[in-house]
Amino acid sequence: MKTKVGYVALIGRPNSGKSTLINHMIGEKVAIISDKPQTTRTSILGIKTTDKGQIIFIDNPGIHKPLHKLNRRMMNFVYSSLETADLLCLLIDCTLKFGHGDQFVIDTLKKTSTPLFLLINKVDITRKGKILLIIDHYKDLLPFAEIIPISALKGTNLDVLEENILKHLPEADKLYSDDDITIQSVRFLISEIIREKVLNKVRQELPFTTAVYVDRIEDRETPDAKQIKQPRKYIKAVIIVERDTHRIIILGKQGSVIKSIGVESRKEIQEILDAKVYLDIQIKVRERWRDSADVLNLIEQQ
Repeated sequence: MKTKVGYVALIGRPNSGKSTLINHMIGEKVAIISDKPQTTRTSILGIKTTDKGQIIFIDNPGIHKPLHKLNRRMMNFVYSSLETADLLCLLIDCTLKFGHGDQFVIDTLKKTSTPLFLLINKVDITRKGKILLIIDHYKDLLPFAEIIPISALKGTNLDVLEENILKHLPEADKLYSDDDITIQSVRFLISEIIREKVLNKVRQELPFTTAVYVDRIEDRETPDAKQIKQPRKYIKAVIIVERDTHRIIILGKQGSVIKSIGVESRKEIQEILDAKVYLDIQIKVRERWRDSADVLNLIEQQ
């Protein structure tokens, strides 16, 4: 049966609210959230199916000028979604001044003819007069099909956004089942959960040099306090850093930081897997891993 179906790419600078928006639109967490720049490193699909249609959101890395192989791969995900999406949504943080990074985004989007929405985010903490000035500034920069002030965090005008998205999508057969909310693998989801906890625990400069991959997931029987064997998921995950000083930071005093990361990660992973989890987290030092094709391939293939 034909219905409204299509891919909607979320585009913007780092920390413009793309991951918060996709999680709110889907109603479940499919992308990790952090106030650190470049949290999202790959394109993440979030699928929303209603009786009116099926919207496949693509949460992309923030648009930036790449300095490493990692960043170039991140930008390749962005360029790919610009070419394949049926609709683009440019998110801007209306609490920030227009700068060189914003102009770089505008110049990037000038190269595409895909229909484009402007989403002015964080209107819940911005005065109306400033929002009107932003609209006046942006309306002549690109041919926006719609300009919608929103709050990705509070949900302001997201019903309006969804309604307008459906109007611009083509009619087609559904691409995914009604119960699907993402196509990311379990390994990817687990690695992202752990990386999110790392981002929340360490200081500002370290997140850029940190990656996580899941080495294995196994079913194991482990005895409980009464010596009754119970099934449990054994998960071995590896945190990659570039320097030994970074490893020491993540370990923390007497292992306090890595323990906290493990406890918080395990709780969330158990909810996803609906099973008891034994989480074994190791830290490995790989100098210049952001320019290592082997490491980048390992991370991407999860």
